[in-house]
Parts: sequence; C-alpha cells; structure tokens
Amino acid sequence: MYAEVSGFYARQMRHLDEGAVAEWAKTFTMDAVFHISTRAEPMRGRAELAAGAGAAVKAIVALGEVRRHMTGMYEIEERPGGLLHVRAYTIVYATSAEGQSRVHQVCTCTDTLVRNTVEGRELQVKERHVIVDGTA
Repeated sequence: MYAEVSGFYARQMRHLDEGAVAEWAKTFTMDAVFHISTRAEPMRGRAELAAGAGAAVKAIVALGEVRRHMTGMYEIEERPGGLLHVRAYTIVYATSAEGQSRVHQVCTCTDTLVRNTVEGRELQVKERHVIVDGTA
C-alpha cells in the first residue's frame, strides 16, 4: 500500500509542477473539496481546482520560477468503505531562472483517498486539508 500511495503522490505532484493542471485535477474526485490555510474558502470540484492551479502556475511562470513539491513521511490508515486516510509533509522548493533554489513552503497535508476504477485511476483525493506552516 505504501508504494501505491507514494506513487500516486509522485504522479500528482509532477502534474502540478509541470503545469498539467487538467491532469492534476483528474487526480481528485468530481466533488472533491480542497481546504488550504492560505485561502478563506475551500475549492470545490475539479473545475475550481483546475482554475486555481492554473492561476498559480501562471503566477509562478510570471515570477520566472520553477516549483517542485516533495511529498513524503506518509502515515496511511485504512478506513471503512475502502477509504484511505493519509497524512504527509510537503516541502515546496522554488528555483529562480538563475538556478538558485530556496524552500518556498512547508506544509502538512491530510487527505481522504478513494479508489476509483471507473475513470481508470486507482486512487483519487476526495478531501484535502493543507496547512502551510506559519499560517494556521
């Protein structure tokens, strides 16, 4: 299970880092809810998630940066109904056009994952809670 979960996050974060926001949004259920401590209201559903990620990607490009999400330290609990409760840390690195890297954010991510074979995606996020260090 650990390999499945870590592979899921590797693919999901790579989509985001590469600006493939439609593919990234598909890693969430159609009715997913995404709470992040830097926003007053959660994002709901794939369309809103894709729009939010698209705006973030444009802002990062305008800054001339590349961002990389490194997610790990997984705590995985199986829950009734085939749900997985996953808690992890994510460190977001920002690299300038000159090649200088810095830590942009450190976050705690708590997800509820579901299995979805209908769309050909084994795992999807049903609900995500992200707390950016220093914002809680």
